[in-house]
Amino acid sequence: MVGTSGHAQTIARLTSFAEVLAAMDSINPVAPRAAEARAACGRTLAADVTVAAARPQCALALHDGWAVLAETTLDAGSYAPAMLAKPPLRIDVGEALPEGADAVAALDTVVVRSGRAQVLAPVAPGEGVLPAGADCAPANPLRRAGERIRRADIAVFAAAGISRLSVREPRLRIVCAREKRDETLDAIFAFVAADIDARGAVIAADAIPDGQIEAAMRQENADAIIVIGGTGSGRHDSSVQTLARAGRVGFHGIGLTPGETAAFGFAGTRPVLLLPGRLDAALAVWLTVGRRMLARLAGCAEQEPVAMATLARKLASTVGLAEFVPVRRNGESVEPLATKYLPLSALARANGWILVPAESEGYPAGAQVPVRAWP
Repeated sequence: MVGTSGHAQTIARLTSFAEVLAAMDSINPVAPRAAEARAACGRTLAADVTVAAARPQCALALHDGWAVLAETTLDAGSYAPAMLAKPPLRIDVGEALPEGADAVAALDTVVVRSGRAQVLAPVAPGEGVLPAGADCAPANPLRRAGERIRRADIAVFAAAGISRLSVREPRLRIVCAREKRDETLDAIFAFVAADIDARGAVIAADAIPDGQIEAAMRQENADAIIVIGGTGSGRHDSSVQTLARAGRVGFHGIGLTPGETAAFGFAGTRPVLLLPGRLDAALAVWLTVGRRMLARLAGCAEQEPVAMATLARKLASTVGLAEFVPVRRNGESVEPLATKYLPLSALARANGWILVPAESEGYPAGAQVPVRAWP
């Protein structure tokens, strides 16, 4: 909740990190829309992707060679070639097998001279053949609802003749709480916008001038709103109070360090996430909370990948606060770079991050910890 002291914006209590994540998980996905498959990289599927008919519809050659009946080659050898009753058909990769053939022999295993054919090596039934229906079938989705579309998926869909998809593409509005230019807020804006784009969402097209937070919250052509800055108790901080006027505040102050001053609420039915104006705190909140909110809006069921590593030295943490810690991974071990306040030098050296749970006092040296990729 928003506390007040005169006109100052204050934090009444820190909402536990578990409650914050539960609030993100209660967010409903946006409505599906149709999209061109070739332009859908990063989007989240709203429905399974299936083919209308099995592919291929008939057996095809997997490589250039000779279409043969395997049983006629069983006794073939380089010193005792098998004679074929008639020369086999030369076939190229991707061509349909002719009637009476069930394998494709390599080009150098068949010798044709004067209208007679010899096979120098046996060929097993089905060798060099892509059977009918082996690529894909209607009963087996190529990708499932809730999965994010990758570049390789677009190639697969094109090869399968799929040109349209049902996707979820959240539209987010980002606005900075400032009255004059601020390099740090610019840096946070650019990072968040790029991450939103990389994760298959879009930024609302019409720009809102800096500082016009209430106007941004009242416009309905976005699915969620991100406010950068103005979440603390500074003389000019008022983002949370603005949210209280334009909508409702779910919580102000979260059990995450850095990032304690972050806030969350709703403007109508649209989620509003307020990021601190300090770079390290904004990064921590966006990577742990913002990405989760975005995933729920997109209906994305995929989990962030983690890789286990050995902690190079002890990491102490305050019980009751979840802690975002940038790390430097070197082989199978990771070194914590900073805690609480994360200087620019630590952020620049990081190539991974870990989240210490609120109930933990930290980890001893040698502990196995889950490491997530640095953005």
